[in-house]
Amino acid sequence: MQLDSVISRVLYTEEQIRRRVEELGKQITEEYKGKPLAVIGVLRGGSVFCSDLIRNIDIPMELSFIEASSYKDGTKPQGEVSISFSKGFTAKGLNILIAEDIIDTGHTLKTVRDRLLAEGALSVRMCCILDKPSRRQAEITADYVGFTIPDEFVVGYGLDYAGKYRNLPYIGILSRSVYEK
Repeated sequence: MQLDSVISRVLYTEEQIRRRVEELGKQITEEYKGKPLAVIGVLRGGSVFCSDLIRNIDIPMELSFIEASSYKDGTKPQGEVSISFSKGFTAKGLNILIAEDIIDTGHTLKTVRDRLLAEGALSVRMCCILDKPSRRQAEITADYVGFTIPDEFVVGYGLDYAGKYRNLPYIGILSRSVYEK
């Protein structure tokens, strides 16, 4: 099966994503000049975006990753968020920028943000390549957003369905026939 055959529509091309990530990197660079910055990528979905984003941030920074998810091999968040920090990571005294693939219900990012603040972070801001505000349940907004999307299940550029389609170079809407069986 060709990967493209499961996509009903491409929302953002590889070039559109590249340009937007460059813009976000420049904005973050300007806002964090002279401040200690730690970028935390949220695995697995945010890893592609985080990798591209940090190459567009032109100031000294630290990089770490966490695993945080509320999806359980499905298309809908399950509510409970599991978080696992990199060994030896400490948030105390850092300005943290969370790099995440998508803010959907907001539960994952709110849980991560609250935990980082409780552990002594100076500040916690969020940068997501995608924002799906129509599904928001938690009171939270991202500080930097690549694109705002409709309430569709999207894959590509790190986003997956059941562990698949992360490798698509664009962001597209997954055909319902794939997950409504």
